[in-house]
Amino acid sequence: ACVLKKFNNFVNFQISGIGIIVAGAVVLADVSDFDHFVDNGLVGPPIVLIVAGTIIFIIAFLGCFGAIKESYKMLMAFAVLLIIIFIVEFAVGIAAAVYKADFQDALNGTLRKSMLNYSNASEKIAWDNVQEKFKCCGVEGPNDWQGQGLTLPRSCCHSEGTDTQIEAYCNNKGIGKYLHRTGCYDKLQMKINSNAKILIGVGIGIAFIEVRHMFLL
Repeated sequence: ACVLKKFNNFVNFQISGIGIIVAGAVVLADVSDFDHFVDNGLVGPPIVLIVAGTIIFIIAFLGCFGAIKESYKMLMAFAVLLIIIFIVEFAVGIAAAVYKADFQDALNGTLRKSMLNYSNASEKIAWDNVQEKFKCCGVEGPNDWQGQGLTLPRSCCHSEGTDTQIEAYCNNKGIGKYLHRTGCYDKLQMKINSNAKILIGVGIGIAFIEVRHMFLL
């Protein structure tokens, strides 16, 4: 019965490892939609979670084998590795909470700087992808483009209209029902907030759950 209980605990560790991998992958996929406008500081945490989750999943086998063999050394090795992973996960959660505002402030400046280089192929692709995917326009709205003396990008327009309607009501006049009115900064800020909540919840929440299970071994 004791061995079975320990086995169940190690299965729980594996499940938590899978959960961490999935959460990290979801955040990483979200960030990849606008990673052109952020530095590696926003991409790093989800990658760390994916690696941590993978390690937890693997070392759970070590702990399970150690429990079956009643090997003190293997169980101690498992406990030490788990403590290290706990510290890493906790640090990711804290970092997401502390640096969230910094990422948002940096994003605003990066978007405005990038807008001025829209004629550059990489900047154009990045802006068009974001404006089409998030149905937004400019940093705070369409006026950002017009205020800089730039032509309103076609990606600021809804794709539902015909080419004639889009040309007439969006690209040329910048008015009408075919134009996205919300700025991209607000949309991306919401994404950063939701991803930060995932990182905080997974990093801190699951870390404490793992420690609790460790004391049940």
